[in-house]
Amino acid sequence: MSNPTRYVNPPLRALIFDVDGTLADTEHAHLAAFNQAFADEGLDWHWDLPMYTRLLEVSGGKERIAHHWAQVNPGVRAIAGGALADTVQRLHDLKTAAYERQVSRGAVQLRPGVLALIEAAGRAGLRLAIATTTSPVNISALLRQAMGPDWALHFEVIEDASTAPKKKPHPQVYRQTLERMNLSAAECLVFEDSANGLAAARAAGLATVVTPNDFTAHHDFTGALRVLPEGLANVSVDDLRRWHAEPRRA
Repeated sequence: MSNPTRYVNPPLRALIFDVDGTLADTEHAHLAAFNQAFADEGLDWHWDLPMYTRLLEVSGGKERIAHHWAQVNPGVRAIAGGALADTVQRLHDLKTAAYERQVSRGAVQLRPGVLALIEAAGRAGLRLAIATTTSPVNISALLRQAMGPDWALHFEVIEDASTAPKKKPHPQVYRQTLERMNLSAAECLVFEDSANGLAAARAAGLATVVTPNDFTAHHDFTGALRVLPEGLANVSVDDLRRWHAEPRRA
């Protein structure tokens, strides 16, 4: 059997960032917002940290609510013209509003090193994009607070739940990002924090730097280009270019 071919990568041209858990440690705020929504709706649900950690394996807030509903109400079915879907949507709307209030109060900050790396990459001429399946409202709330009202100007492309409805680990969001940027996967690096995110990026052919957090540190990150438990605080553009240039097997 012949050995897999090693190939030389083209120059690094773009960085693509996930949002929740990657740009910022958002999950504690999301968890509090979910529980606030349940209380506002008069439900006796309360997600603790171990339960929410397990639920994060289900991508998407509405999907997470529906999954939990099915667990606590086995056999539940949508009735009356989609009453279940309507309730899930209402809960998610309440949760989004609660999350926005937390962000506006400064409860969520960018992870150390993230903003410095984004700014350094821009100065170095690298193109920047966001590829997430969270809602555009959540993205805007976070980055407006963290980066200012012109935050979107940092990113050439922003793909989110409104444009890529198939949740990670499906690669839709990454494939669409590459298409809109007119770049090959080999010209980019992705930043993720979870196994689902890594799987989505790898399915699109993208080399991935993983920065785990408290909710994802136990995930299997086999296949990542780098796993950085300490985050991006000491990572430079030169580091990224060096890692990206490392030969990989086809």
